Amino acid sequence: MSATLPSLAEQVVEVEAGSEVVALTWFGTRAALALAEGAVLLTDGEAESRVAAHPEGAILVAAGDGKRLVTGGDDGRVVAVDARAEPAALAEGSGWVDALALHPGGAVAFATGKRVTVRDEKGRTKSLDTPSTARGLAFAPKGFRLALAQYGGATLWYPNLEAAPEKLDWKGSHLDVTWSTDGRFLVTSMQENALHGWRLQPDRGHMRMSGYAAKPRSLSWSFGGAWLATSGADAAIVWPFDSKEGPTGKAPRECGLRHAKVTRVAFHPNVNVLAIGYEDGCVLPVRFEDGAELLVRRATAGSAVTALGWDQRGGRLGFGCADGQAGLLTLSA
Repeated sequence: MSATLPSLAEQVVEVEAGSEVVALTWFGTRAALALAEGAVLLTDGEAESRVAAHPEGAILVAAGDGKRLVTGGDDGRVVAVDARAEPAALAEGSGWVDALALHPGGAVAFATGKRVTVRDEKGRTKSLDTPSTARGLAFAPKGFRLALAQYGGATLWYPNLEAAPEKLDWKGSHLDVTWSTDGRFLVTSMQENALHGWRLQPDRGHMRMSGYAAKPRSLSWSFGGAWLATSGADAAIVWPFDSKEGPTGKAPRECGLRHAKVTRVAFHPNVNVLAIGYEDGCVLPVRFEDGAELLVRRATAGSAVTALGWDQRGGRLGFGCADGQAGLLTLSA
C-alpha cells in the first residue's frame, strides 16, 4: 500500500462502541452495531442509543437486513432490534445460538446445538434435528429454502414443506454458507482454510477453492453476482462465478494486497467496489476494475476489523473492530 494513497480517513466519524463489534447493519442514516457485551448500539455518528438485547449474556452471532438487526446469544435468546430501538424477543432457549439467517419475507432461522429452528413472519416455528451442529445458515435468494453448513457437507431444507432435507456431502467441517445471487451455486467455508462449492444447476458438481492462509470466514457477492469476495489471506481473494462452471479451472483475483490478513469483505451494493478490513485495523475500499485503492482507516494495533457494511444505497460505509472502536464514513456524490 503506497504511502501516498488517497485518503478519506479524516472524514470518518469515530464511534466508541465499548465492546467488540460482532456485526453491523444500517437503518437509513443510522448504523446498528451488535456488540459482544450483549447490547445493540444505534448511532448516526452524533446521537446514539443502546439497547440491552442480552442483558445477562453475550452476543455470539448477528444478522441485519436494513429493517432489523437480529442477535443470538450465549443466553439462548434470539432478539430483533428495529430502527425505533425497540427489542423483540423471538426465542428463549437454553443453549448457545450458533448461527442466524434472515429471510427477506420476515422469517428468521437460528441454530442451537443440533437443532435448527425457523420462525416465519407470523411467528410460527418449525424445527429440524441434525446429526451435527449447524455452524452456518443461509436462505436461498428466491423461495423459502434454507442451507445449513455442518460437519460432512451442507443440507438444503424447505421448512414449509414435508419433503426430506437434501444432503450435499463433502468430508470435513463446514463453517459458513452462502448462495449465489441467482441461486445456481452454494459455497461453504471450511475448517481446513478452504472453500467448497456445489453447482446446484445443472449437475450438483463440486468446486474446490483452496490456498488460504487462514479460514475464509467473511464472504460477499458482487452486486451482479459475478464475483465472490473472501477473507483469509493477505489480500481479498475474489472468485469468478460468471459462467455455468463457476470458478472451476479459473484463478481468483486478488485485491488490496498488504502484509496483514483480511478479516472482513463487503461489496458495494451498486458498483464493483470492494471494502476490505484487515487484522491490523486498516479499512481499504478497492475499485474492482482497475485496482484503485482509497484509505478509510489506517492500521491500528490491536484493532482487527470484525464488522464491515455499506448502507442500502451505497453512500455510507461503517466498520467495527475487536477493541470496541468503530467508524462511519459518508461518501460525497
